[in-house]
Amino acid sequence: MAIPLEPARKTAEKKSSPSLGAPREEQAAPKVLIVEDERKVARAIKEGLEGNYYSVSLAHTGEDGFFLANSEDFDLVVLDVMLPGRSGIEVLSAIRKQGRKTPVLLLTARDSIEDRVLGLDAGADDYLVKPFAFPELLARIRALLRRGKAESVTTLRMQDLEMDLVGRSVKRGKRMIDLTAREFELLEYFLRHQGEVVSREMLARDIWKEQVRHSPLDNVIDVHMVRLRRKVDEGVSTKLLHTVRGVGFVLKTEN
Repeated sequence: MAIPLEPARKTAEKKSSPSLGAPREEQAAPKVLIVEDERKVARAIKEGLEGNYYSVSLAHTGEDGFFLANSEDFDLVVLDVMLPGRSGIEVLSAIRKQGRKTPVLLLTARDSIEDRVLGLDAGADDYLVKPFAFPELLARIRALLRRGKAESVTTLRMQDLEMDLVGRSVKRGKRMIDLTAREFELLEYFLRHQGEVVSREMLARDIWKEQVRHSPLDNVIDVHMVRLRRKVDEGVSTKLLHTVRGVGFVLKTEN
Protein backbone atom coordinates (compact mmCIF):
# COMPACT_ATOMS: atom_id res chain seq x y z
CA MET A 1 0.00 0.00 0.00
CA ALA A 2 1.39 3.35 -1.05
CA ILE A 3 1.67 5.32 2.20
CA PRO A 4 4.49 7.90 2.18
CA LEU A 5 5.95 7.78 5.68
CA GLU A 6 8.79 10.23 5.17
CA PRO A 7 6.64 13.27 4.31
CA ALA A 8 4.51 12.55 7.37
CA ARG A 9 7.60 12.52 9.62
CA LYS A 10 8.83 15.78 8.18
CA THR A 11 5.46 17.36 8.79
CA ALA A 12 5.45 16.16 12.36
CA GLU A 13 8.90 17.68 12.95
CA LYS A 14 7.98 21.05 11.47
CA LYS A 15 4.95 22.07 13.50
CA SER A 16 5.22 25.70 12.42
CA SER A 17 4.31 24.73 8.86
CA PRO A 18 1.02 22.73 8.93
CA SER A 19 0.26 20.31 6.09
CA LEU A 20 -2.26 21.29 3.47
CA GLY A 21 -5.72 20.60 4.81
CA ALA A 22 -4.51 19.69 8.31
CA PRO A 23 -6.54 20.83 11.32
CA ARG A 24 -5.42 24.17 12.73
CA GLU A 25 -2.91 23.75 15.53
CA GLU A 26 -4.86 25.93 17.98
CA GLN A 27 -7.95 23.70 17.58
CA ALA A 28 -8.44 20.38 19.36
CA ALA A 29 -6.96 17.61 17.25
CA PRO A 30 -9.69 15.38 15.74
CA LYS A 31 -9.70 11.94 17.37
CA VAL A 32 -9.43 9.06 14.90
CA LEU A 33 -9.66 5.35 15.68
CA ILE A 34 -7.81 3.04 13.28
CA VAL A 35 -8.96 -0.61 13.39
CA GLU A 36 -6.50 -2.54 11.23
CA ASP A 37 -4.94 -5.97 11.89
CA GLU A 38 -1.91 -5.44 9.63
CA ARG A 39 0.32 -3.72 12.16
CA LYS A 40 2.71 -2.13 9.65
CA VAL A 41 -0.21 -0.64 7.75
CA ALA A 42 -1.85 0.57 10.95
CA ARG A 43 1.40 2.14 12.15
CA ALA A 44 1.97 3.84 8.80
CA ILE A 45 -1.52 5.36 8.83
CA LYS A 46 -1.06 6.44 12.46
CA GLU A 47 2.25 8.18 11.73
CA GLY A 48 0.81 9.89 8.67
CA LEU A 49 -2.25 11.18 10.52
CA GLU A 50 -0.29 12.30 13.57
CA GLY A 51 2.02 14.18 11.21
CA ASN A 52 -1.09 16.03 10.04
CA TYR A 53 -2.24 16.96 13.57
CA TYR A 54 -4.72 14.17 14.26
CA SER A 55 -4.96 12.27 17.55
CA VAL A 56 -4.89 8.55 16.71
CA SER A 57 -5.77 5.39 18.63
CA LEU A 58 -5.11 1.89 17.28
CA ALA A 59 -6.92 -1.44 17.55
CA HIS A 60 -5.85 -4.63 15.80
CA THR A 61 -8.90 -6.87 16.28
CA GLY A 62 -12.60 -6.46 15.77
CA GLU A 63 -13.28 -6.93 19.49
CA ASP A 64 -10.77 -4.27 20.52
CA GLY A 65 -12.07 -1.91 17.86
CA PHE A 66 -15.66 -2.36 19.02
CA PHE A 67 -14.65 -1.83 22.66
CA LEU A 68 -12.76 1.41 21.91
CA ALA A 69 -15.45 2.75 19.58
CA ASN A 70 -18.04 2.35 22.31
CA SER A 71 -15.94 3.47 25.28
CA GLU A 72 -14.49 6.69 23.82
CA ASP A 73 -15.83 9.53 21.69
CA PHE A 74 -14.05 9.55 18.35
CA ASP A 75 -14.57 12.01 15.52
CA LEU A 76 -14.00 9.27 12.96
CA VAL A 77 -13.32 5.52 12.70
CA VAL A 78 -11.18 3.99 9.94
CA LEU A 79 -12.24 0.34 9.91
CA ASP A 80 -10.70 -2.55 7.98
CA VAL A 81 -13.23 -5.11 6.74
CA MET A 82 -11.09 -8.25 7.17
CA LEU A 83 -10.32 -8.50 10.89
CA PRO A 84 -9.64 -11.41 13.26
CA GLY A 85 -12.59 -12.23 15.48
CA ARG A 86 -15.38 -9.85 14.54
CA SER A 87 -15.24 -8.66 10.95
CA GLY A 88 -15.32 -4.97 10.15
CA ILE A 89 -18.91 -5.30 8.92
CA GLU A 90 -19.94 -6.93 12.21
CA VAL A 91 -18.19 -4.20 14.19
CA LEU A 92 -19.84 -1.51 12.10
CA SER A 93 -23.30 -3.04 12.48
CA ALA A 94 -22.82 -3.32 16.25
CA ILE A 95 -21.66 0.31 16.50
CA ARG A 96 -24.74 1.50 14.62
CA LYS A 97 -27.05 -0.66 16.77
CA GLN A 98 -25.59 1.15 19.79
CA GLY A 99 -26.91 4.38 18.25
CA ARG A 100 -23.49 5.85 17.55
CA LYS A 101 -23.35 8.09 14.47
CA THR A 102 -19.56 8.44 14.35
CA PRO A 103 -18.44 8.64 10.69
CA VAL A 104 -16.91 5.33 9.57
CA LEU A 105 -14.55 4.88 6.63
CA LEU A 106 -14.20 1.24 5.55
CA LEU A 107 -10.93 -0.12 4.19
CA THR A 108 -11.44 -3.13 1.94
CA ALA A 109 -9.38 -5.24 -0.43
CA ARG A 110 -12.58 -6.24 -2.22
CA ASP A 111 -13.81 -3.95 -5.00
CA SER A 112 -17.00 -5.68 -6.12
CA ILE A 113 -20.26 -3.73 -6.11
CA GLU A 114 -21.80 -6.34 -3.80
CA ASP A 115 -19.08 -5.85 -1.17
CA ARG A 116 -19.38 -2.07 -1.30
CA VAL A 117 -23.17 -2.20 -1.06
CA LEU A 118 -22.87 -4.53 1.94
CA GLY A 119 -20.60 -2.04 3.72
CA LEU A 120 -22.75 0.98 2.92
CA ASP A 121 -25.92 -0.83 3.98
CA ALA A 122 -24.25 -1.74 7.28
CA GLY A 123 -23.80 1.96 7.99
CA ALA A 124 -20.46 2.97 6.44
CA ASP A 125 -20.13 6.61 5.40
CA ASP A 126 -17.40 5.95 2.83
CA TYR A 127 -15.03 3.22 1.68
CA LEU A 128 -11.53 3.04 0.27
CA VAL A 129 -10.14 0.10 -1.70
CA LYS A 130 -6.67 -1.26 -0.89
CA PRO A 131 -4.03 -0.52 -1.98
CA PHE A 132 -4.47 3.24 -1.66
CA ALA A 133 -2.31 6.35 -1.53
CA PHE A 134 -2.12 8.13 1.81
CA PRO A 135 -3.13 11.56 0.36
CA GLU A 136 -6.43 10.03 -0.81
CA LEU A 137 -7.08 8.56 2.64
CA LEU A 138 -6.35 11.96 4.17
CA ALA A 139 -8.74 13.68 1.74
CA ARG A 140 -11.50 11.18 2.51
CA ILE A 141 -11.01 11.74 6.25
CA ARG A 142 -11.18 15.53 5.86
CA ALA A 143 -14.36 15.21 3.80
CA LEU A 144 -16.04 12.97 6.38
CA LEU A 145 -15.07 15.28 9.24
CA ARG A 146 -16.48 18.27 7.34
CA ARG A 147 -19.69 16.34 6.72
CA GLY A 148 -19.96 15.43 10.40
CA LYS A 149 -19.60 19.07 11.46
CA ALA A 150 -22.24 20.08 8.95
CA GLU A 151 -24.86 17.69 10.36
CA SER A 152 -26.28 20.47 12.56
CA VAL A 153 -26.82 22.66 9.48
CA THR A 154 -30.42 22.45 8.26
CA THR A 155 -30.28 24.94 5.39
CA LEU A 156 -27.78 25.36 2.55
CA ARG A 157 -27.72 28.59 0.54
CA MET A 158 -26.03 30.20 -2.39
CA GLN A 159 -27.23 33.60 -3.53
CA ASP A 160 -31.02 33.19 -3.93
CA LEU A 161 -30.85 29.37 -4.07
CA GLU A 162 -31.94 27.76 -0.80
CA MET A 163 -32.14 24.11 0.23
CA ASP A 164 -34.04 22.94 3.32
CA LEU A 165 -32.36 19.67 4.37
CA VAL A 166 -35.06 18.80 6.90
CA GLY A 167 -38.08 19.57 4.77
CA ARG A 168 -36.32 18.27 1.63
CA SER A 169 -37.35 21.34 -0.35
CA VAL A 170 -35.49 23.70 -2.69
CA LYS A 171 -36.36 27.17 -3.93
CA ARG A 172 -34.75 29.80 -6.12
CA GLY A 173 -35.98 33.18 -4.92
CA LYS A 174 -39.72 32.63 -4.45
CA ARG A 175 -39.91 29.79 -7.00
CA MET A 176 -40.11 26.28 -5.56
CA ILE A 177 -38.03 23.70 -7.45
CA ASP A 178 -39.34 20.15 -7.73
CA LEU A 179 -36.39 17.72 -7.68
CA THR A 180 -36.12 13.97 -7.83
CA ALA A 181 -34.27 12.23 -4.98
CA ARG A 182 -31.13 11.94 -7.12
CA GLU A 183 -31.29 15.58 -8.23
CA PHE A 184 -31.68 16.67 -4.59
CA GLU A 185 -28.61 14.60 -3.69
CA LEU A 186 -26.63 16.15 -6.54
CA LEU A 187 -27.61 19.71 -5.67
CA GLU A 188 -26.78 19.17 -2.00
CA TYR A 189 -23.34 17.93 -3.05
CA PHE A 190 -22.76 21.04 -5.16
CA LEU A 191 -23.96 23.34 -2.38
CA ARG A 192 -21.50 21.69 0.01
CA HIS A 193 -18.74 22.15 -2.60
CA GLN A 194 -19.83 25.53 -3.98
CA GLY A 195 -17.09 27.31 -5.88
CA GLU A 196 -15.17 24.02 -6.30
CA VAL A 197 -14.89 22.17 -9.59
CA VAL A 198 -16.61 18.79 -9.18
CA SER A 199 -15.49 16.07 -11.59
CA ARG A 200 -17.65 13.30 -12.98
CA GLU A 201 -15.39 10.85 -11.13
CA MET A 202 -16.24 12.56 -7.83
CA LEU A 203 -19.96 12.34 -8.58
CA ALA A 204 -19.67 8.68 -9.60
CA ARG A 205 -17.79 7.91 -6.38
CA ASP A 206 -19.73 10.01 -3.87
CA ILE A 207 -23.25 10.03 -5.29
CA TRP A 208 -23.48 6.80 -7.30
CA LYS A 209 -20.96 5.03 -5.04
CA GLU A 210 -18.90 3.77 -7.95
CA GLN A 211 -15.08 3.87 -8.09
CA VAL A 212 -14.54 3.46 -11.81
CA ARG A 213 -12.72 6.01 -13.95
CA HIS A 214 -14.27 6.84 -17.31
CA SER A 215 -17.25 4.69 -16.37
CA PRO A 216 -20.47 4.30 -18.36
CA LEU A 217 -21.98 6.47 -15.63
CA ASP A 218 -20.59 9.57 -17.38
CA ASN A 219 -23.57 9.67 -19.76
CA VAL A 220 -26.01 9.13 -16.89
CA ILE A 221 -24.36 11.92 -14.90
CA ASP A 222 -24.53 14.30 -17.88
CA VAL A 223 -28.25 13.63 -18.34
CA HIS A 224 -28.94 14.32 -14.66
CA MET A 225 -26.86 17.51 -14.79
CA VAL A 226 -28.76 18.82 -17.83
CA ARG A 227 -32.05 18.29 -16.01
CA LEU A 228 -30.76 19.78 -12.75
CA ARG A 229 -29.29 22.84 -14.50
CA ARG A 230 -32.57 23.43 -16.32
CA LYS A 231 -34.54 23.35 -13.06
CA VAL A 232 -32.11 25.51 -11.05
CA ASP A 233 -31.33 28.17 -13.67
CA GLU A 234 -34.64 28.28 -15.54
CA GLY A 235 -35.94 31.83 -16.09
CA VAL A 236 -33.14 33.66 -14.23
CA SER A 237 -30.35 35.82 -15.64
CA THR A 238 -27.69 34.69 -13.16
CA LYS A 239 -26.75 31.10 -13.87
CA LEU A 240 -25.33 29.03 -11.01
CA LEU A 241 -24.51 25.62 -12.48
CA HIS A 242 -21.72 25.67 -15.05
CA THR A 243 -19.87 23.05 -17.09
CA VAL A 244 -16.07 23.09 -16.91
CA ARG A 245 -15.09 21.64 -20.26
CA GLY A 246 -13.17 18.40 -20.00
CA VAL A 247 -13.27 18.42 -16.20
CA GLY A 248 -16.76 18.49 -14.70
CA PHE A 249 -19.09 21.07 -13.18
CA VAL A 250 -19.10 23.94 -10.72
CA LEU A 251 -21.73 25.81 -8.71
CA LYS A 252 -20.77 29.49 -8.67
CA THR A 253 -22.33 32.92 -9.09
CA GLU A 254 -20.21 34.12 -12.01
CA ASN A 255 -21.63 33.77 -15.50
